[in-house]
Amino acid sequence: MNVSRNMASWLWWPIVITVIALVGVVNQWPISALAPILIAILVSGLVVAVTSSKRQRLELSLSRLRQMAGYFTRRFMGDSSLSIFAIIDTLFTVENPKLWDWARACDMAKRVFNTWCDSFINRIESDVRSGRPQAYLYIYLNELWLVNNHYYEFIEQFCEIAGKVELPQETKDQYGRMVMEYNAFAQEFRDTISDLRKITRTEIEPPSIRFAQEIAS
Repeated sequence: MNVSRNMASWLWWPIVITVIALVGVVNQWPISALAPILIAILVSGLVVAVTSSKRQRLELSLSRLRQMAGYFTRRFMGDSSLSIFAIIDTLFTVENPKLWDWARACDMAKRVFNTWCDSFINRIESDVRSGRPQAYLYIYLNELWLVNNHYYEFIEQFCEIAGKVELPQETKDQYGRMVMEYNAFAQEFRDTISDLRKITRTEIEPPSIRFAQEIAS
């Protein structure tokens, strides 16, 4: 459907120009009167076509952002074994009361994150069908960036602990699997921002999406 609309926006003005030119030739209109009309139609057609193309690219960017937000929520939040919070929960098997206190605090943060992500997904699913991609694209790009950056802080904290405490091998393996998928997501997020910056202005820089660090097995 989008492809058909895009083709129509590019094809209608050459057809109109051709028809008017033929009518002008048949009726022997002076070129001084015909040329300005044809030029005006050409310019108008180009403006409409460029605007339509940009809108379509913004719609695709918003759809891509929605898919990324959904993927982030499914793979790294909720009850997923790849959630950093699920990995932190395994620290209760380590005989270290200080770690338990931190893990309990993270469990409270997990509830806030889950609620935030569920609300985010519901809003973006609703607004992506509104027909106003540019009105919501920046809002949800910034929100996904914010969610991800706060989430990354827990990954950093876990890495700091891993450098000080001997962790169970199962915890290390679980974290390693998370790193692989999270970094693939981070690269996709970077690519999305880079593509978006080619068609519109955003203050978010691709390198601001950081990669999770591996820990020694």
